[in-house]
Amino acid sequence: MTGTGRIRRLLVANRGEIAARVLRTCTRLGIESVLAASDADLESLPARLADRVVRLGPADAGRSYLDVAAVVRAAQAVDADAVHPGYGFLSENPSLARACAAAGIVFVGPTPESLEAVGDKLTARSHAVAAGLPVVPGGEAADLPGARRVAAEVGYPLLVKAVGGGGGRGMKLVAGPDDLAHTLDLAVSEAAAAFGDPRVYLERFVSSGRHVEVQVLGDGSRAVALGDRDCSVQRRYQKLFEEAPAPLLPDALRAEMAAAALALAEHLSYRGLGTVELLVDRERGTFSFLEMNARIQVEHPVTEMVTGLDLVAEQLAVAEGLPLRLRQEDVVLTGHAVECRINAEDWTQGFRPSPGRVDRVVLPVGEGLRVDTHVQGGSVVPPHYDSLLAKLVVHGTDRDDALARTRAALDLLRIEGVTTTVPVHRALLADPEFAAGGVDTAFFERFLDGHRGGAR
Repeated sequence: MTGTGRIRRLLVANRGEIAARVLRTCTRLGIESVLAASDADLESLPARLADRVVRLGPADAGRSYLDVAAVVRAAQAVDADAVHPGYGFLSENPSLARACAAAGIVFVGPTPESLEAVGDKLTARSHAVAAGLPVVPGGEAADLPGARRVAAEVGYPLLVKAVGGGGGRGMKLVAGPDDLAHTLDLAVSEAAAAFGDPRVYLERFVSSGRHVEVQVLGDGSRAVALGDRDCSVQRRYQKLFEEAPAPLLPDALRAEMAAAALALAEHLSYRGLGTVELLVDRERGTFSFLEMNARIQVEHPVTEMVTGLDLVAEQLAVAEGLPLRLRQEDVVLTGHAVECRINAEDWTQGFRPSPGRVDRVVLPVGEGLRVDTHVQGGSVVPPHYDSLLAKLVVHGTDRDDALARTRAALDLLRIEGVTTTVPVHRALLADPEFAAGGVDTAFFERFLDGHRGGAR
């Protein structure tokens, strides 16, 4: 299989809700699906949704979902035409993309060259600059003297960020010069442990920033923008709530951001789904490049809701070697969509993980409601992986309608047996500052400060 013919059998090398999500598109398209599962997931809902299941390895992710050789062996064992890596784990790992190519297996994702270009955050910054995008002032901090030089240029407060990864790991805020040495050491240690890469860099901290991202899809020759999303509701740089389109953005700024994202995608000759993440300065009305995620995002359903597209199907079509099936004028956004990430965590205890057995699940149904999940009554939430249980996605005629529908849906949603973050979403949706829209990335920590010891 060279990527120029139809994918007949797909290995899904992931778990949880994204595995279930990909498997459902396989069913709709008539593609035979094989789930590569660790020992912890052999009896999971995705395992029951797949046409076949192949054991990937032990529960330890390092010996299963993060093992390039194990994934390729699993694909070869079932004679899969292609591998879909989902998000997280190996989804942005160029080694898996190269190993798949060497084995004659299609990797459903960008080319290894694109993965390398945007996976290294400093290299990604250089590509963004080359494509004409503004970037947040900053630079590499190879050692403490180098960090002090960059800090003197950009000023305080600033962020220390990991070069080789994301998701908030290796990211630390430095309020002033007295904190730099200690915080730099912490960030370097965390980056080395999380990504095997101790390199960090510094960026100016924008206190009034909004996290807005643009979804792009390319075929290597041409790209289209599929709208934007606001992901500013975050705790310790981890997203909790997303919506599309981003509220309260001036039309001119929104158009500039889409054009910038397309410029970067075209500069990279980008193939597949990608997300260009931008920091919007609310005070200045400007934006800067943060990073590019070369995979499907957790929050992709809100884009699907407002565009009517199946982004997994579009991924698969591009991976097969087909040209884009969309022109920019074909992308029409309708209404407003929001997503609540429901995790097995106790928000009253610092979001402490809550693994265990799920006793009962009741999911809301109705027009404009979608729940992406891999749990049902009897499911076990293992301690080995991310605690995401479900994503409640709601579409409305406008933002007010979507939020009202979400409040009603949260009142109906039940996941019993483990503690979940449903209560924090209910409290969030009752907050007047959030309801007004356009909050910054520091909003949620302020919100939590006002709800310490909040009701479950």
